[in-house]
Amino acid sequence: MDESLLNIVKNFNYSGHDFVIGKRNKIKIFDYNSIKLVVKSFKRPILIQGIIYRFFRKSKAERSFLHAKILEEKNIGTPKPIGFFENKNFFRLLDSYYMCEHIIPDFLFKDLIEKDTSNLDLNQILKEFAQFSFRLHQEGIEFLDHSPGNSLFKRKEDGTYDIFLVDLNRMKFHNSMSFELRMKNLSRITPCEDMIKIISAEYARLYHKEGKEVFDLLWKYTSDFQKRYYRKKRIKKKIFFWKK
Repeated sequence: MDESLLNIVKNFNYSGHDFVIGKRNKIKIFDYNSIKLVVKSFKRPILIQGIIYRFFRKSKAERSFLHAKILEEKNIGTPKPIGFFENKNFFRLLDSYYMCEHIIPDFLFKDLIEKDTSNLDLNQILKEFAQFSFRLHQEGIEFLDHSPGNSLFKRKEDGTYDIFLVDLNRMKFHNSMSFELRMKNLSRITPCEDMIKIISAEYARLYHKEGKEVFDLLWKYTSDFQKRYYRKKRIKKKIFFWKK
């Protein structure tokens, strides 16, 4: 790793521009050579996790970098990976950082759910997303965080979109993916039935299946996921209330 990147990591807490400062991870933007650099600092793992990451498993930062390189090789959109850094002692991983080029998207998938989309061709965008996801699955890539905040859209001159995946540390790679696994992988993307209808219809066309069969299974997995999601939220609220 070059000296400029090392200095960014060493001074991460005291420099750069805040981008996402969450409870678990922090993301900042830095100037690096002629580009804007996104640096994600992963939360320091607890003791036992730190030992596992030190000796038995790749860190989230390393996995993010390696997965980004695989996507790059397969010509699947993701911000250009620059590097990763791990701070270790003899016993455990202390903290880790993933670095990639900063992309300014026109919108995220979650904006299609949460914001006014009257100025967008939503039908075409969802078809393009289905095409992108189909290609991902054809390559045997199961993106475990295939959720609405992790797909970025950037409009091209011809009116179509480049789609970029972020938050890459959780992926599985298969020789092939079953119909059921493909639909499960899409089940977190949107709770909106009308969107699911468009996505499933286009996916069915590409996959040479009946549209109803694709919609029925995708909607079932989507509904199941939403039920689990809101059940967890209710449990967390009760726990928080009891703690108070």
